[in-house]
Amino acid sequence: MSLSIVFHGSNAAVFAEGFSALLTMPHQVHVLPDQLSSDTDKALYAQADIVIGISFNPSLPHPKTLKLYHVPGAGYDGIDIASLPTTAHVCNCFGHEQPIAEYVMAAILNRAIPVQDADQHLRQGEWKYWAGGSGLKHEEIAGLTIGLLGFGHIGKAIAKRAKAFDMRVLVANRSPVAPSDRVDASYTLDQMQAFWSQADVIVSSLPLSDETRGLVGRDAFDSMKKTAVIINVGRGPVIDEEALYEALHTSKIAGAIIDTWYHYPNAQNPNPLPAHKPFHTLSNLIMTPHMSGWTQGTINRRQQTIADNINRIARGEAPINQVR
Repeated sequence: MSLSIVFHGSNAAVFAEGFSALLTMPHQVHVLPDQLSSDTDKALYAQADIVIGISFNPSLPHPKTLKLYHVPGAGYDGIDIASLPTTAHVCNCFGHEQPIAEYVMAAILNRAIPVQDADQHLRQGEWKYWAGGSGLKHEEIAGLTIGLLGFGHIGKAIAKRAKAFDMRVLVANRSPVAPSDRVDASYTLDQMQAFWSQADVIVSSLPLSDETRGLVGRDAFDSMKKTAVIINVGRGPVIDEEALYEALHTSKIAGAIIDTWYHYPNAQNPNPLPAHKPFHTLSNLIMTPHMSGWTQGTINRRQQTIADNINRIARGEAPINQVR
């Protein structure tokens, strides 16, 4: 029996190239657009055994014989899981923690060590930051305290790298995290005051849920050091938009590096600003377009995970990374 495999949407389509070579059973691969406008596309979706995609809701054709819905990423807040057939496994995948951890460390180092600024001045014959001079000195990250909001795949990868730079690592997590050679202290979500107030750098890698939405709000920013910097590589709305803008606009905190946002491109508006508030006018903010985990390595690792799960199902085995 041949499996019908659908890659739904432009995001999922990235993982389709070369995918067939990873499968061990007869199959057909169909790459469908985000908007299923033709009867052919709708029929292929409705008849799929496997769907890879980042969005599902009752407006889409109901794939009655679906065996697996696979998100090609970690976040599955775009999937109305209750509307999928009860017989289908729902899985996600990771593989992005290495580049995201590198992004976080690059962002921290970039604030402390102004290589580009020094370069631009020296091209004009200005020896800014000159060793031995009486002028500016750049900073170090050794000895700084990094607070990790969330301690899943990403948080663990960041902690490993932060310790390599001799940083102190705090963790805030729903469940307790035991101190170790990578974690100096941990807090549960009812102990956040102590967490906010100690960290020089706070990194949110939390997924979006009813519990996490707006978790970083005005109370959190009121508790942070004036010199603190916040980095978001999780989901945008975990940090309250109004509170973040206010904290940056009034210099309540020193700065932010934000990679995950409140508005994203869509068919009607392919190039929107990423928020309601005018973050683009702030000088103490670095804005990036949800790029931290997007590398060829991430694509390859996720592609392999999806293929392995399809192969498992074809053998009658349970897939890994099940979210239902």
